[in-house]
Amino acid sequence: MSVFEFMLRLEYFPTEPTLNLLISMLSKAGMAREAHFVFRVLLGKGCLKCAHSYNPILWALCKCGQSYTALALLYSLKKMGAVHNAASYTALVYGFSKEGLWEEAFCMLDEMKIDGCKPNVITYTVIVKFLCDEGRIGDALDILGKMGKEGCDPDIVTYNVILRELFHQDRYVEIGELLQVIDQKEISPDSFTYAALTGGLLKRDQVRVANKLLLYVISAGCTVDVAVYNIYFHCLCRENKSGEALSLLQSMVEKGLVPTNVSYNTILNGFCRENHIDEALQLFDHFEWANNSPDVVSFNTILSAACKQGNSSMIRRVLYRMEYEGVKLNVVSSTCLIQYFCAIGKISECLELLESMIRNGLNPTVVTFNMLLDKLCKNGLLGTAHRIFREFRDTGYFPNTTSYNILIHASIREGNDSLVEQLLRDMYSWRLKPDAVTYGSFIKGLCKEGKISVAIQLRDQMLESGLTPTITIYNTILAAMFQRGKFWDIVSLLKDMTMDGCEPNAVSIEILKQAMSKCWMKRFPEHLLTMTISYAHMVFESSPAVFHKDLCEENTNRTDHWEPRNYNYQQELSYPQQ
Repeated sequence: MSVFEFMLRLEYFPTEPTLNLLISMLSKAGMAREAHFVFRVLLGKGCLKCAHSYNPILWALCKCGQSYTALALLYSLKKMGAVHNAASYTALVYGFSKEGLWEEAFCMLDEMKIDGCKPNVITYTVIVKFLCDEGRIGDALDILGKMGKEGCDPDIVTYNVILRELFHQDRYVEIGELLQVIDQKEISPDSFTYAALTGGLLKRDQVRVANKLLLYVISAGCTVDVAVYNIYFHCLCRENKSGEALSLLQSMVEKGLVPTNVSYNTILNGFCRENHIDEALQLFDHFEWANNSPDVVSFNTILSAACKQGNSSMIRRVLYRMEYEGVKLNVVSSTCLIQYFCAIGKISECLELLESMIRNGLNPTVVTFNMLLDKLCKNGLLGTAHRIFREFRDTGYFPNTTSYNILIHASIREGNDSLVEQLLRDMYSWRLKPDAVTYGSFIKGLCKEGKISVAIQLRDQMLESGLTPTITIYNTILAAMFQRGKFWDIVSLLKDMTMDGCEPNAVSIEILKQAMSKCWMKRFPEHLLTMTISYAHMVFESSPAVFHKDLCEENTNRTDHWEPRNYNYQQELSYPQQ
């Protein structure tokens, strides 16, 4: 701009192509004000240039959220006799659509038609794109139908935009219909089409189908870009074929395509998931990476694998190389190290690392804190865990339900009722609701104390609040009933859980079998016996007669009284932590 102003001071007026080029370059750089200044100079010289001169300014204004300014410019030029073209109006349609001003966008579309400018495929695709961005796929499909009626054939870009949103909304019937239309019109899919299709398949966890599709696409010699290859690498690695992915990457390089760090990191993560650490290190150390060196994601991938394996020498090696290459630890790296120190019982190192993270401006995530809280509680350091929890909360970090579950579970285990009550009040003050794990901790504690009826009431409260008790919760109550000889309560609860949609598992069935083998048959009326064996038939999926015969044979040498077998259900009912 300084050169342009200097030329004007010397009264040297650039040629029209030079000025148009300058306006275009300034507009593409987002310098709409400077581009407008050059255009005003043109107007001042009495040159009312064509739409090609000012369209870049309209686009620049609309892209930076100044659609009304662009509209004012459009109208002022129209008053001066300028003739707009489709690109002029499309810029305004783009701007208003981007800002969600749909009434203005469709008004511009109507005005465009009144002025004799026929909307083209770009105009309609702009509208379709922003409608899809807002999730308004029905309106986008209406625009697609309108295009056909007006003789404006959608191109592959239009279809790609709609395909992506259809996959996002899991509307597979419309996807199939749209693919048929694309095929009937003999429109060739491009890289974005394949990316949309495979992305949608991966969303449905159809890894094998996505893999076959991409294998066909690449084998058939279809034109694909690095992004499609990256998706294929992801598919292969999900199927534990990281070695095959690496071979494909090498052939991709031979074809002249340059892999990105995403390509390398995807395969690197695949090797680590498969525990092929030697291959991962080979890729890490000896391949020419896109940016000449691995990035922080690469280091975190290797570091995470090393920490999970407890490989201290590899951890030191990775940390040394990170320092050598100037790659700083981030939250993910630090969380991996905290996980490692927790695993080997070095609690003091965990706390030091946590303090170091905060000092260096790395805000630990709730996952980092929960990991530390869980380890402290499992090591019997509930007081330390609660102190860190309070500091974490008081410094502005928001705990989640899992944070409270960890502390509540530990408090119940240690019999600290006052802390349990305090945590519950605190939990509600943060507007966090108990989940199945929270209820499970309370139910386990109640069953341990023999308060089975209260545990059942808490189960009912879960159901009323819309939560479904897990099989572990039911088995915890069943085991407590068994230990106290409450056979009919076991039968009743098994009936309840099946009605609630929770199918008994091996532990549930074993509890029932143990209860039914205690000679209770000699103490109950025949009609109750038949009813119970019929229910057992439903649970065990075997013949009532055979099941009854097996029980009778098993009980031939048993006594009449109830003596629960010394069966350790607590080993089988280890309650999962989040």
